[in-house]
Amino acid sequence: MASSAQQAWWWVQDYAWAACAAAATLAAPASPESYARGTGRPVLVLPALFENWRFVRPLISHLHRSGHPVHVVEELGANQLPISAAAALVLDTVRHRGLSHVTLVAHSKSGLTGKLAMLRDQEHRITDMIALCTPFAGSSLAGLLTIGGAAELAVDAELIRSLAEQHQVDHRITALSVRFDEHVPEGTRLPGARNVTLPFTGHFRATAHPAALDAITAALATPAS
Repeated sequence: MASSAQQAWWWVQDYAWAACAAAATLAAPASPESYARGTGRPVLVLPALFENWRFVRPLISHLHRSGHPVHVVEELGANQLPISAAAALVLDTVRHRGLSHVTLVAHSKSGLTGKLAMLRDQEHRITDMIALCTPFAGSSLAGLLTIGGAAELAVDAELIRSLAEQHQVDHRITALSVRFDEHVPEGTRLPGARNVTLPFTGHFRATAHPAALDAITAALATPAS
C-alpha cells in the first residue's frame, strides 16, 4: 500500500492535470456537432460532476478519430442535475437523435447515470457502457461537498443502494478503475461487470491517459454482453 506522502503526490499530480484540462476547454469548439459524424458505432460521452463535454474533449477527439460518431448531452451542462433527471436526458437525447446500438462512455458520477438509463431503456437503444472511475458503491468523500448533488454519491445514499440491488445490466458494463482514485477510496469495481484496473493513478487523468484510451478502444471492439 502506498504511503500517505505518495498518495498526496498522486492527488497533486491529478489536480494539476485537471487544472490544465479545464484551461484547455477555452480552445474547444463552440458546438460538439463536428464530432457527431463517423461510420463506427455511435458513442454517447457523459462527463463527471462539475465537468462539461469540453473537459473530456481529449476522450471525445480520440473516439472521433477512431471513426465513431460521438454525441454529448449539452443540456447536462456541468452535470449537477440529480442522477434520475440526467438519466432521463440521456434517454431523450438517444431517442431524439434516432440513435441505436449506442455505447455510453461515462466518467465518475455519470456511470451511475448511465446504469440508470440502461435500466430504464425500454426501447433497447443502449447496447453497453464503459464507465471510468465510477463510484458504484458510493464514495465516503461525497459528504465533503454540499453542492451539485454530491450527496447522491454517498455510500449510504438511497440511489447507490438501489442501483447496487439491480443487476440486470451489469454484465453489459465495462468498469475501468485506476491504481489510486483520490475521489473514490472504496474503489470502483462493479460485481458482475467486466472490470479492468488501469496501470496509472488519478481520477481525472482517466479521461485522457493513453492507457485509458487504449482500454476504451478495446472495450468498444468487444462490447460487453
